[in-house]
Amino acid sequence: MNHLGKITGMRICDVRFPTSLSLDGSDAMNPDPDYSAAYVILSTDRGDGVEGHGLTFTIGRGTEIVVAAVEALRPLVVGQDLAAFTRTPGAFWKHLTGDSQLRWIGPEKGVIHLATAAVVNALWDLWAKLESKPLWKLLSDLSPAQIVELVDWRYLTDALTPEEALAMLERLAPTKAAREAEMLQHGYPAYTTSAGWLGYPDEKIRRLCREALADGFTHFKIKVGSDLQDDQRRAAIVREEIGSGNALMIDANQRWDVPQAIEWTTALAPHRPLWIEEPTSPDDVLGHAAIARALEPLGIGVATGEHCQNRVIFKQLLQARSIAYCQIDSCRLGGVNEVVAVLLLAAKFGIPVCPHAGGVGLCEYVQHESIFDYIAVSGSLEGRITEFVDHLHEHFLDPCIVRGGRYLTPTAPGTSITMKPDSLADHTFPDGRTWRELRARVQ
Repeated sequence: MNHLGKITGMRICDVRFPTSLSLDGSDAMNPDPDYSAAYVILSTDRGDGVEGHGLTFTIGRGTEIVVAAVEALRPLVVGQDLAAFTRTPGAFWKHLTGDSQLRWIGPEKGVIHLATAAVVNALWDLWAKLESKPLWKLLSDLSPAQIVELVDWRYLTDALTPEEALAMLERLAPTKAAREAEMLQHGYPAYTTSAGWLGYPDEKIRRLCREALADGFTHFKIKVGSDLQDDQRRAAIVREEIGSGNALMIDANQRWDVPQAIEWTTALAPHRPLWIEEPTSPDDVLGHAAIARALEPLGIGVATGEHCQNRVIFKQLLQARSIAYCQIDSCRLGGVNEVVAVLLLAAKFGIPVCPHAGGVGLCEYVQHESIFDYIAVSGSLEGRITEFVDHLHEHFLDPCIVRGGRYLTPTAPGTSITMKPDSLADHTFPDGRTWRELRARVQ
């Protein structure tokens, strides 16, 4: 296996897009995000030019801190044989997260975990490109035992054991080919958030709803949490535009305390939201449980996960029946390995996984993980739908494609995250062309 080569270099970029100028991504907690990323490129001594690309999503200030954390991981990656990762990806993940001094500033959460995601995802991108497979296919072609090996099972076995996970995967293995063919033919169901940003004027919301309906979307999400009367008015607009037969979801982005979340969501219940997303602190497992119990009679589920810091918090959310929808994030968790852990946990508890994808590159990532979940882990599309925001895809070599309200199954090798060289150069902060031009305008 050593013919795969050695990892010889790691390039790290602070990439930022000035989306705050158009209020793309605006919500009750984050009114002016600049979609950004700590972007990692891994090179090898293979001589064929194949590189691994990975990123962690951020929203502007602070990206430089994540870049510094990625730099701290460099000695754990550069100089390693790539076969050390491809042979036992789970063991390599523990190697990355197990450095005792770096672990102290987590453990497995916060900036160091965001950095871990960028590196881990770059490793998977590199492996998938060398296998000439998209990530979903690389993962789906692994044996049940190989998938189980990906996961760090420490702290999970009171909820799910490796043996249980292996049995779950083996039950689905004989029918994987049929689900793969289905995904290649029909794609994976998506919902849109692009019409629902908090800073958009009413006429733009109406126009974007109509365009999304024409594009085949049946599920629409809006941001709430700043002003109840304004939320009621905007929810009424969206419900009027999408009709009674389509789904409306609402997202508070952690804005509320627990009692306020129950009161505010109850006031929005006449608009029949399918779920309330991030109603309170992402760390408050019991708070989410209380909200879930209060809203259950209204038919409103609780969704969370984009700020859920690791598999352990997800485990508790599932054990406490705190969520009806599990929202993984490809970069908040420690990359592909930990995403797989949460997919397995959610399958055990029968909770649909509906990934978060509001950010640069996240749609590109989650399409692979959702498709893999259906083919190899859950075997079900019931209640499952993946977020889509129509921003910044033009900067990627193999961007996600959504048609008829569904992600088309990607076929290009890798994780779909490789950014165009010009886009990377133009948006590198603070000296890329885009940022130089913005400074010149202000001056």
